[in-house]
Amino acid sequence: MHTFEELSKKFSAHFNVTHFPGQPNTLYEPGNYFLAIGGKRVRPVMCLMGNELFDDIHPDAYAVANAIELFHNFTLIHDDIMDQAPLRRGMETVHMKYGENTALLCGDVMLIKAYDYINKIDVQYLPKILALFNKTAREVCEGQQLDMDFEKRSDVLIDEYLKMISLKTSVLLAASLEMGAVIGGASEHNCRHIYEFGKNLGIAFQIQDDYLDAFGDPAKFGKDVGGDIRQNKKTFLLLHALDVASVQQKEELIHLMQTNPDDKIERVLAIFRACNVDGWAKDLKEKYLQTAYKHLEDIAVVSSRKHPLHQLASFLIQRDH
Repeated sequence: MHTFEELSKKFSAHFNVTHFPGQPNTLYEPGNYFLAIGGKRVRPVMCLMGNELFDDIHPDAYAVANAIELFHNFTLIHDDIMDQAPLRRGMETVHMKYGENTALLCGDVMLIKAYDYINKIDVQYLPKILALFNKTAREVCEGQQLDMDFEKRSDVLIDEYLKMISLKTSVLLAASLEMGAVIGGASEHNCRHIYEFGKNLGIAFQIQDDYLDAFGDPAKFGKDVGGDIRQNKKTFLLLHALDVASVQQKEELIHLMQTNPDDKIERVLAIFRACNVDGWAKDLKEKYLQTAYKHLEDIAVVSSRKHPLHQLASFLIQRDH
C-alpha cells in the first residue's frame, strides 16, 4: 500500500508528459501552460487509491486518473472565464494570457483528450467507468450553474447550498475513488461505500474551506481571511447566520453586504461569532467527516488497507483548525 504522497509522485511521473499534438501551437501551448501550473492532483490520486484499496494498481487506473485530471483542468479553465479570474495558483489564467476564445477551445480539447484516455481502458470496465464519468461531468456542470444562480438570489437555503457543493465539488472526489475501485474489482456494495466516503469527505472539506476563509489563521491558511465576506459569497457560514440571527443582526448583515464599508469583514465576523457560527460550522464539518469514516469502515476489506484513505482524510481536513 502506498501513501498519498507516494502515489502523487507516481501519478506525476505518468501525467507530466505532452498530452496534445504540436500544431496548431496557438491551441495546444495554452493547454500545456495551464497543466504545468500544477496543483495537488488530489482527484487522480484518489482514483489510484480507490484501485489500491482492493488490488494492485492496474495500468488502466492511470489512464482514468489522466482523464480525471484533464477533466478537472477543463472545468477550471472555463470557471476562470465565468468568474473573470485574473490568477490561478498565482499564475495568469488562460483567458487572461491567451484570450477568451482560445481559452474556451483549450478547455474543450482537454475534455476531448480525457475521453481519449478513457477509451484506452479494458472493455470489461469501459461501460461502468464511462457511465460514471459522464454522470459526474454532468453533475459538475449542474453545480456550477446553481452556484451562478445563487449569486442572484437572496433566499438560498442551507440544503440548496449543500446540494450545490455536493455537485460542484464532492461528486468528482467520490467518483474518482469509485472509478479506481471499479478497476480494482470492487463489489457494488464496496463501490457504494467508497463513493459515499468521498462525497461526505468533500462536503466536510468545503465546510472547512468556508470556515477557514472567515476564521483561519492567515499564516497557516496561506491567504487573507475574509475574501468570501468581501465578495458576499453565500457560504455555509453566511447562510446559517442569516438563518439564526436576530432581526437586528440580520438587518445589519444585509446592510453590510449592500454597502461594503471598510470595516465590513470585522463587523460580519462579530455577527458570526455572536450567532455561534464558528462553533456550528465545526460541528457540521465533524458530522460529515464522521459519516465519511462510517462509510470507510463499512467497506469490506481488511482495515490495514484503509490506512492511506484515513491519511487522505486527515490531509484534506486539517484537524487543528
